[in-house]
Amino acid sequence: MQSKHTDDVSLTGLNLLPILLRHRRALSIIAVATALLTMVFTGPTFITPLYKSTVILYPTSSNSISKVLLSTNFNSNKDLLEIGEDEQTERMLQVLNSNKIRDRIISKYGLMEHYGINPNARYKFTRLYDTYESRIKFRRTEYMAVKITVLDKDPKLSALIANDISELFDSTMNTMQKEVALKAFLIVENEYFKLRDEVKAMEDSLNSIRRLGINDYESQAEMLNQQLAMELAKNNTAGIRAIEQRLALLAQYGGVYVSLRDMLEHERKQLSQIKAKYEEAKVDATQNLPHKFVVTDAYEAEKKAYPIRWLITLIATFSTLLLSFVIFVAFDRFSDEELKKKFLSPLPPLSEAGSDEPLMQ
Repeated sequence: MQSKHTDDVSLTGLNLLPILLRHRRALSIIAVATALLTMVFTGPTFITPLYKSTVILYPTSSNSISKVLLSTNFNSNKDLLEIGEDEQTERMLQVLNSNKIRDRIISKYGLMEHYGINPNARYKFTRLYDTYESRIKFRRTEYMAVKITVLDKDPKLSALIANDISELFDSTMNTMQKEVALKAFLIVENEYFKLRDEVKAMEDSLNSIRRLGINDYESQAEMLNQQLAMELAKNNTAGIRAIEQRLALLAQYGGVYVSLRDMLEHERKQLSQIKAKYEEAKVDATQNLPHKFVVTDAYEAEKKAYPIRWLITLIATFSTLLLSFVIFVAFDRFSDEELKKKFLSPLPPLSEAGSDEPLMQ
């Protein structure tokens, strides 16, 4: 039982230190060779060094200029100088990742040629967009800001692209909003001028009636009726005839006057409200405001950010040493098992025929 237990221990718990000491020279050579080869193959000849530039942005809380600057609703919680929250941050990330910004950056800086992509290749745009996405990244920070990171072999170009993307965010947002704001402005403008012309026409009609002597239908009718009663009491035929003519004129145009006057008052109120909408829509359609706060601008990097040669060398050397040590352990175990089978295996039993043959002789 003790022998069996010893065999099990030897199979499961290997004595690694003697193996390590036995192969220390080979492991040292492997470590040095791996380190040297890694340093060579991570050099500029094989891996293009990349320089990193970053921009950090915060979105604004509001995107409507008129709502912030012209609105008379003082209960609004929108503030032009307030930093945006989750919703605005997510919207900023979506816009930064849009093809509107991507295509403008690619076109402006000629990134297909800069990235060394053959313009006649079959999948040129797939390779271009994949390279763009691997070199230019956007992420939300833990403080709800947005970080733009650009990697490029040219440190100056890296900074230019990062800052340009930051500026393109504003222009892209303005362009998208102007498409809607301009259509809204044209609708409001049409209604405003239409209502203004209607009010002007009603004012002209009302002025024409006033030129006939009708300025206040109710008070004039009351006064004329009182005067008519007085003239009737005096039996003044000329006065009665003159007042009756005035009353006939009031009867003919009074209703129109009252109708126009009341309608005009209502339409003027509507015109005042739609004029306020017109002014707001005009500001939204013609004016621009920044949609971001820039916390950090990109600058030209002085040293490369990729590859990190010492880290790659360390990982490659450690991985190679570990793999080599495992191979040496397995090889030694295999060799020990072969020796045991060769020298410690029991002898085959003698056959009965073989054992009788010498006796017979």
